[in-house]
Amino acid sequence: FGRRIQTQRAEITGSPQDKSMTRGVSSVLTTAEKSCRDREERRRSAWNLKHLFPFVFQLNILVDTGSSNFAVGAASHPFLHRYYHRSLSSSYRDLGHGVYVPYTQGRWEGELGTDLLSIPHGPNVSLRANIAAITQSDRFFINGSNWEGILGLAYAEIARPDETLEPFFDSLLRQTSVPDVFSLQLCGAGFTQNYSAGSSTVGGSMIIGGIDPSLCVGELWYTPIRREWYYEVIIVRIEVNGQDLNMDCKEYNYDKSIVDSGTTNLRLPRKVFQAAVKAIEAASSTEQFPSGFWLGEQLVCWQAGSTPWHIFPVISLYLMSENTNQSFRISILPQQYLRPVEDVASAQEDCYKFAVSQSSTGTVMGAVIMEGFYVVFDREHRRIGFAVSTCHVHDEFRTAAVEGPFHGVDLEDCGYNVPQTDESTLMTIAYIMAGICALFMLPLCLMVCQWRFTRCLHPLGTGDFSDDISLLK
Repeated sequence: FGRRIQTQRAEITGSPQDKSMTRGVSSVLTTAEKSCRDREERRRSAWNLKHLFPFVFQLNILVDTGSSNFAVGAASHPFLHRYYHRSLSSSYRDLGHGVYVPYTQGRWEGELGTDLLSIPHGPNVSLRANIAAITQSDRFFINGSNWEGILGLAYAEIARPDETLEPFFDSLLRQTSVPDVFSLQLCGAGFTQNYSAGSSTVGGSMIIGGIDPSLCVGELWYTPIRREWYYEVIIVRIEVNGQDLNMDCKEYNYDKSIVDSGTTNLRLPRKVFQAAVKAIEAASSTEQFPSGFWLGEQLVCWQAGSTPWHIFPVISLYLMSENTNQSFRISILPQQYLRPVEDVASAQEDCYKFAVSQSSTGTVMGAVIMEGFYVVFDREHRRIGFAVSTCHVHDEFRTAAVEGPFHGVDLEDCGYNVPQTDESTLMTIAYIMAGICALFMLPLCLMVCQWRFTRCLHPLGTGDFSDDISLLK
């Protein structure tokens, strides 16, 4: 469970009657913005959750494409400096249902309700959306992360408690004229901008309703959304330092491959992870690293400013393109998959954690992928676009890249299909098993009948008792 520090800011504010309260607040929920002159404004992208109450709540929200619930802290917690007060909102409606969401590590639970949201700098409407008020959690909120809630942007199929709960983005589309597309530019911890004093160096942009070409360099390449639950895609090939891992492409997608902004690492299925680590170790063999480093359990440090980026290989993922006989390649630099760990580093050292990890739930293209690229979630056309981000971290020798096309045959077959067993098949199997059991039971029944018939013809005498018992044993 890797939940990264948020790059988007949300605000929960007061009465919709008081327009002065929302003045100067920027929004992630707008149609495509054509200018990126004010990066600070987009970095603090926000929406207003307006209550009929005369004061303001402000919450930072983690944008998560790997879940579908809009959930905010609604009770005091050691890691929360502020939280959502439902009792102070006259527009809040309790749905009378609880919700429980577990992760690989951590969980949260709370109560479902709805409230009114308005969208500054966007459609002049009040939006009523489902909100999960988090009342209890374990290893969910992160100390020092500065976010108090999570905005799930995936599809209704994975919403909790079930798919009947309408996700926030679906509510937005139903109640407004916003196009069914959003895009993310996540800027990694190694990327610095001249933000105002006290602001985080981790930033980014979110555009709702369209694409901002100024946030990317070069052409956008699209891969189909295979299934509308998570943002599932198909990986057809993986290379390390230009060398193919030479695995069955189904292994890369077992049991799915998803794009998830709420997960930190590039997570790979066990066999793929082992092959990738072996290749990365071989490519960077000029230096020795403890085995715990490759498992994400130990850090490696170098003197400040002397990190040997050149010894680490580029990881390349090939994604199926809209033409299922073609693919395109995205290249991930070591500046992305080696994560700086600032809380243990000193002024004299730069320390890093290996951010490629093993997964039991398929491939997860987390922040280490997305921070190199401008990613477009074009839900209307069921596709995800990748282009090189204007804020990706690189060195003088290598840069992130999106290249293609590369030709293949029936690349769609690389997707993993969960075996489907229908009711008629189960009935057939049941009849076969019953027939086999009957065949084994028939000889035993015949032997018992024969024995009973023999006893009736020849009643046992007193002297024959012990011999008869020994035969039955």
